[in-house]
Amino acid sequence: MRRIAFLLERAREPTYRVRAFRTAAKTVDSIGIAELADRVEAGTLTELPGIGKVTATVITEALAGEVPVYLRRLEATGGRPVAEGGAEIRAALRGDLHMHSDWSDGGSPIPEMVQAAAELGHEYIALTDHSPRLTVANGLSPERLRQQLDIVAELNEKDPGIRILTGIEVDINEDGSLDQSDELLGRLDVVVASVHSKLRMASDEMTERMVTAIANPHVDVLGHCTGRLITGGRGTRPESTFDPEIVFAACERFGVAVEINSRPERLDPPKRLLRLAVEAGCSFALDTDAHAPGQLDWQPYGCERAAACGVPVQKIVNTWPVDDLLAWTRRGS
Repeated sequence: MRRIAFLLERAREPTYRVRAFRTAAKTVDSIGIAELADRVEAGTLTELPGIGKVTATVITEALAGEVPVYLRRLEATGGRPVAEGGAEIRAALRGDLHMHSDWSDGGSPIPEMVQAAAELGHEYIALTDHSPRLTVANGLSPERLRQQLDIVAELNEKDPGIRILTGIEVDINEDGSLDQSDELLGRLDVVVASVHSKLRMASDEMTERMVTAIANPHVDVLGHCTGRLITGGRGTRPESTFDPEIVFAACERFGVAVEINSRPERLDPPKRLLRLAVEAGCSFALDTDAHAPGQLDWQPYGCERAAACGVPVQKIVNTWPVDDLLAWTRRGS
């Protein structure tokens, strides 16, 4: 069930379809194999909450020792890499520094996101839910962020097979300040700073806003720098305007990585700006900005763009071993 949901998410299928399989998976988890088998024999699987005709068929085939037809079809059509090219970069990646859980606007619990990342072969994953100002995304108040830090510590103690890094996607306010306290930002492993408001500011004002944030010693990654949307359910949105030479020079000077955002509706920065960032000597973080487990497998989209724009593998910070990565993020401490 979860593998089917994962593949549906990666293929950007409708949310209701994904939710049906995740709901069914939770129902199956709560019921023993013996009862499921009895219900298959009696034809009463669909009487269980969250089990419909399609999911009942999947359960029946799985209990019979078969690979469900639905899963076989998805594996055949959607189980291959989501983008060609960038194979060397994809093979070098050790983790993902931007993803969201159901603590903010993601759709799945932290353990489910962590498990999916581990199954993809990641050595580490940064949990970067939104900051308080982004109320539409259920941004984390300081109190909720502190609670999340405790949860992450507990999960790491259980050794989930992957290192969970603490983090945040913090809003860059209009004046360039950050939407979270210095004390809390200083406790985090990874801080991704992004603009989510007043995206149509004048170019000189946006440039100053971004550079002010980049100069903040807590910032590690500049997230989806233009804020553009090129496709998807939210419609399209033009790029924010700023002076890229000044912004990328600031990133290089202050050691802030430019994010290569792999979400299909973002693919940010555009290639012309990605090439400018390479020329400026910037470092990069190649991330998914995932809001669901299947979206964690979107990194090949970014790998393809990085390869096309000549991004050096060694300049991508999430190809580094975790100790080297953390030494870099703690450079301003």
